[in-house]
Amino acid sequence: MTDLVPPPFSSGKTLMERVEDALLPLINLVFLLLMFFIVAGQIADEPLPELPGAETAAQQQEPRADLSVTRNGDWKIAGQILTPESLIAALPPADPQQPLTIAAAENLAMAKLESLFRTLEDAGYTEILLLTEPAS
Repeated sequence: MTDLVPPPFSSGKTLMERVEDALLPLINLVFLLLMFFIVAGQIADEPLPELPGAETAAQQQEPRADLSVTRNGDWKIAGQILTPESLIAALPPADPQQPLTIAAAENLAMAKLESLFRTLEDAGYTEILLLTEPAS
């Protein structure tokens, strides 16, 4: 009776020679990647120039919001600081279809926002859209 499995293939090389032959393409690839990143790193050594006036234009632009909250927690509508009593009268009427848009300063404490949210909830505002900027 004959075996269904063929005998193992032997190339005449030892195990160490076969491992070295298998590692050679990997070493070549690592060397090529190293050369690529050395050359690419030297090409892009200079930083990109900043556009003139780009930062000042972004700082001057006011967000389009119904209500703005400053870093100190002051509530503003059209540049006027409001008190909790005058806030509800100055806001547009509560509409579930149109959310109230609030622009908050980037370093505003959450406790100050929570008091504003409670005031707005008591006044009947259920939909609020909060606009923020990421901290830099």
